[in-house]
Amino acid sequence: MPLYHLYELNHAALSPARAASDVCRLFFLNPLNPLSHTFLGRGAAAACELFERTTRRYGKPAFEIAETTVGGATVAVEERNIWEKPFCTLKHFRRALPPGHKGDNSKLLIVAPMSGHYATLLRGTVSAMLPRHDVYITDWTDARMVPIALGTFDLNDYISYLIEIFRLFRGDVHVMAVCQPSVPVLSAISLMEASGDPDVPHSMTLMGGPIDTRINPTAVSALAETRDLDWFRRNVVTHVPWPHAGVMRQVYPGFLQLSGFMTMNLDRHVDAHKNLFRHLVQGDGDSAEKHREFYDEYLAVMDLDAAFYLQTVEAVFIRHSLPKGELIHRGRFVDPGAVKRVALMTVEGEKDDISGVGQTEAAHELCHALPEAKRVHYLQPGVGHYGVFNGSRFVSEIAPRISDFAETHQRSKAPLKTAIRAVTATASRSPSLAT
Repeated sequence: MPLYHLYELNHAALSPARAASDVCRLFFLNPLNPLSHTFLGRGAAAACELFERTTRRYGKPAFEIAETTVGGATVAVEERNIWEKPFCTLKHFRRALPPGHKGDNSKLLIVAPMSGHYATLLRGTVSAMLPRHDVYITDWTDARMVPIALGTFDLNDYISYLIEIFRLFRGDVHVMAVCQPSVPVLSAISLMEASGDPDVPHSMTLMGGPIDTRINPTAVSALAETRDLDWFRRNVVTHVPWPHAGVMRQVYPGFLQLSGFMTMNLDRHVDAHKNLFRHLVQGDGDSAEKHREFYDEYLAVMDLDAAFYLQTVEAVFIRHSLPKGELIHRGRFVDPGAVKRVALMTVEGEKDDISGVGQTEAAHELCHALPEAKRVHYLQPGVGHYGVFNGSRFVSEIAPRISDFAETHQRSKAPLKTAIRAVTATASRSPSLAT
C-alpha cells in the first residue's frame, strides 16, 4: 500500500478513539463531576488531551495579526491578498496609518520558507517588523491542495515567482529571505541584476540559509551527502490520495517532514509533552496554553511538490550548484557576481543546527562585485535556527539591525500605491489572480 494511503488509513482508523478521548476529557473537566476536583480526574483529562493532540491532523493556522504599534500609537492591521498563483499568495499586512504619516513605512517583503511549515510560522517575524515597515509575505500553498492539472512546481518556478513578485514593487522593496528561500532569492536577484532589470529590490537580507552547505555541514546536509537523488525519490516521494484536490500529485508529504523535524530534537519534544501533562494536572493554564499555541503551529505542516523538493535537494545539498557557479535557471547561468545595486545583509545563529555558521555568510564571497558599503554580516550569539527569525532575541537584537540596514539602503523609487492598486484591480477580474 502506498505510504500516503497508509497514513490516511491510520488517521481514519483513530478517529473514533479521538472522539471518545475528547468526550472523556470533557467528562472529567466538568465542574459538576466530583472527580474533576481530584488528582485522578485531572490526570485522566490530561491523558485524554495528550492522546487527542498527538493523533490529530493540524490544519493551516491563521496569522491573526489585528494591530501593531507605530510611533507609540496602536493602529489596526488588515490582512489582504494582492497577488496569487497556484502555489503562492502574496499577502499584505496593511496598517491603518494616520493621515500624513511619513515615517516607518519602507516596504518589506518576507519570503517564507517552503520547507514543510506554513508561512504562519513567521507570525512573530511579521509582528516584529510591522512597527517600522509596510510588510508583505509569500504564503506558499499546500501542494496536496493544488490540482495536478495546474502543473508541477520546481525550483525554477520558485525563482520565476520571486522575479514576478519583485517586479510588482517596481524596485521599492526590501527583501528578507528566511532560511530555505535564501538560495532562490539570491538567484532571482542575480538574474535580474545580470539583465539590468530596473525593478531590483533596495536590499536583500538572507537569514540562516543554505547558500553553501559545504561549509560547517550539519545533520541536514550530511544526510544529503550520503544519499543519491534516487534514494530520496524512492523513500520520501509519494502520491497524494483521494479526496484531496491534488490527488495523484507527487509530493514530499508533510507528515514525513514533521517526522524528521521531531526526530532531530526528540528528547526536547517528549519533555515538552510531559510538561504539558504536568501543567494540566497542576492546573497551570497559562503554561499549558503556551504549549498549545506553539505546537498548534509547529505540528501544522504542508506537502511539497516532489519536483521542487528533489531539485532543491540536488542543486543545493548534493551538487552545491550555486556556490560552484553551475546553477542554471531556464537556460541562464545564475551569477551572484552580477549583483552590484542590491545591498546584502546576512544573519546567522551561533547555535544553528540546520544551516551551519558560515553557510549563509558565503553569499558575500559570491557577490564579489558588491561594494563593501553595501554589505554586512551579523552573527547572533546564543540562538539556534528558530531564534534567527523569531523569539525575544530576534525582536530585541536582530530585527532592529535589519530595519536599520533597510533604512540605510533605501533608494528613491516611484510610489508603489498605483502598482498595487492595479494588481488588486486585476485580481478582482482575472481567474488566474482571483483571491
